[in-house]
Amino acid sequence: MTTRIIIPAQDSRGIEVAEHFGRAPFFAVIDLDDNGHTIEMKVHPNSGEHSGGKGHAHDNIQQYNPRAVIVQGMGPRGIMSFQSQNIAVLRANSNLVQELVNAYAQNALEELTEGCADAHHH
Repeated sequence: MTTRIIIPAQDSRGIEVAEHFGRAPFFAVIDLDDNGHTIEMKVHPNSGEHSGGKGHAHDNIQQYNPRAVIVQGMGPRGIMSFQSQNIAVLRANSNLVQELVNAYAQNALEELTEGCADAHHH
């Protein structure tokens, strides 16, 4: 069985983690096998309103059916939205996507339960 995780990325190759989920230019969508090895990684542009698109990134991302999102920061509404869909929100402990994939596979990430104090959502 595969596990899908999503990490906000600064670049189209999905190397560096974006600082804030909703403002991330891209999202790395990563499928892992039962041993935590990457089967496939696709990088999609952020289609949310912060990037000139429509809707909130946290709503748009749910179409990919992730089991978890790994972020450095996220507003409280995003966290609640994911939690209501039983999608784990985990705190990034690196700014490199591959290191976060490895940490996820080793169950080494903590859950993010509080939104960023500096998240300005209307």
